[in-house]
Amino acid sequence: MSSFVKISQVAHYVPHQVVTNDDLSRIMDTNDEWIRSRTGIERRHISQTEETSDLATQVAQKLLAKSHYDAEQIDFIIVATITPDSVMPSTAARVQANIGAVNAFAFDLTAACSGFVFALSTAEKLIASGRYQKGMVIGAETMSKTLDWTDRSTAVLFGDGAGGVLLETSNQSHFLAEVQHSDGSRSQCLTAGIQGLSSPFSETGANDPYMKMDGRSVFEFVVRDVTKSITEVMENADLTAADVDYFLLHQANIRILEKMARKLKVSLDKFPANMMEYGNTSAASIPILLSECEEKGILALNSGQTVLLSGFGGGLTWGTLIVKL
Repeated sequence: MSSFVKISQVAHYVPHQVVTNDDLSRIMDTNDEWIRSRTGIERRHISQTEETSDLATQVAQKLLAKSHYDAEQIDFIIVATITPDSVMPSTAARVQANIGAVNAFAFDLTAACSGFVFALSTAEKLIASGRYQKGMVIGAETMSKTLDWTDRSTAVLFGDGAGGVLLETSNQSHFLAEVQHSDGSRSQCLTAGIQGLSSPFSETGANDPYMKMDGRSVFEFVVRDVTKSITEVMENADLTAADVDYFLLHQANIRILEKMARKLKVSLDKFPANMMEYGNTSAASIPILLSECEEKGILALNSGQTVLLSGFGGGLTWGTLIVKL
């Protein structure tokens, strides 16, 4: 028996240490005006001691506190991340242990900046199947450990943080439409954590832990393909842009939001932004933005507001969901 699914709680957490553009100018050839004018980013939060699982655990604990549920009531935990503490165990398994969710299965999902949207779509299907009632979806990243801090083309862009939602069964439909895409043929536009072969029976492969990005190609991909995806999903839901209260897009660059708003013929007022405070937090950016909008009263759970969530990034991957709160 299938069930409807709703977002019942939202939460976020970021490290306390703030690194401003001026701070970066002391360690690399850059300055506040250069970064701000090109990206909109003014500062970012960088972890000093907390790993990705620590950030995600803080979010999970907040979700439990807000919902007044016991951890034992959670059926599953999905963590979207490209910066796990370890390949094995998964970050989600660490979170499951940290909060004592003894009845939950847990796994990580790797889809870069689209990770939260992909994970949310996956989780919605799990609950809609009728077999599960409550699940957590968390996007969490410590992007700082993927960066070459001498490379101003990437190091100025990213930050650390986590955000997430609690999903549970509902008697009404809340997930209205979705489209998800991948194009591995363009994967070299955005890479990180490349691991080469290293066995005594193989030729030694190249290792490159650092983020590498062809900024122009990524920008063009987002403006062209992601805008098309957003239009497609609205058509699938039989909605117009006027029917969508807010467009919560991955927070990569203010110029991207401005360009997409113009292409979609939608007021920029409908595109909340917080990259100025956090930079690009990859899979964490959309849930952090969602949680902040709820915190500020821009969005309200159980309000019936319609929001469009769209993530895009490495893979290449992009995905869009329309959800009624």
